[in-house]
Amino acid sequence: MIEIIRSGATLERARVALFDFDGTISLIRAGWVEVMVPMMVETLLELKTGESEAELRAIVEEFVARLTGKQTMYQMVALAEEVEKRGGTALEPLAYKKRYLELLWRRIEHRVEELRRGDAAPEKYLVPGARGLLEALRERGFRMYLASGTDHDYMAEEARLLDVKRYFDGGVHGALDDYKSFSKAILIQRIIHSAEAQGNELLGFGDGYVEIENVKQVGGVAVGVATAEPECRVVDEWKRKRLIGVGADYIIPNFVEHERLLELLFDDARATTA
Repeated sequence: MIEIIRSGATLERARVALFDFDGTISLIRAGWVEVMVPMMVETLLELKTGESEAELRAIVEEFVARLTGKQTMYQMVALAEEVEKRGGTALEPLAYKKRYLELLWRRIEHRVEELRRGDAAPEKYLVPGARGLLEALRERGFRMYLASGTDHDYMAEEARLLDVKRYFDGGVHGALDDYKSFSKAILIQRIIHSAEAQGNELLGFGDGYVEIENVKQVGGVAVGVATAEPECRVVDEWKRKRLIGVGADYIIPNFVEHERLLELLFDDARATTA
């Protein structure tokens, strides 16, 4: 299913595509929210402010969602700020991040090891239709970039295990220890300033608030991948509303209908009214 939010959003002159990784291409880290949010809620409950677990969960879910797509460290900075607001002594954000990654690894270790051993095909942990879309864009001559809020070394390894790293001739770009030195917005500006593409020649794909907003800010076309993980067969309504709210031109649950999507994006003669 392809939902057209802005009719006529086409990119006949598009030359560059920017992809988010987790939840857009990769399902290796599916369920990360169910790890991060409880960890943060537990941290705030320990302060014994009298707030209920439900109240704290609502606060945490809001800032985790708002910062999804940015480097993980920003969510940890937000947690530290919430601790300090309540009179607590916050740990360094890096310490919270380390705790989160240890918990997440317990959840996803078997997935990574399956891929390393060759016991699972990469498609098991790819959003359906992702490879077909990447192949089609490569055939059209696109230069493609992969960008993620996940630490660079982890996402580069996971992209290799999923056999998608080879499609991204623009490189794979993940979070750095100096988290303020890199972002998806910075990467987009590098692309534009290098004259590789103008903003209106940029095509973006993502399941998070940040990458969609960044692409739209420079005049590109953005496809909101509202994946309901891990099956990714239907649209996640919560994601859909947020992605539309920051300007997504199209909403899809996966890339199964990538041929039809490309017809719409490039105004191919064979495209018909959806």
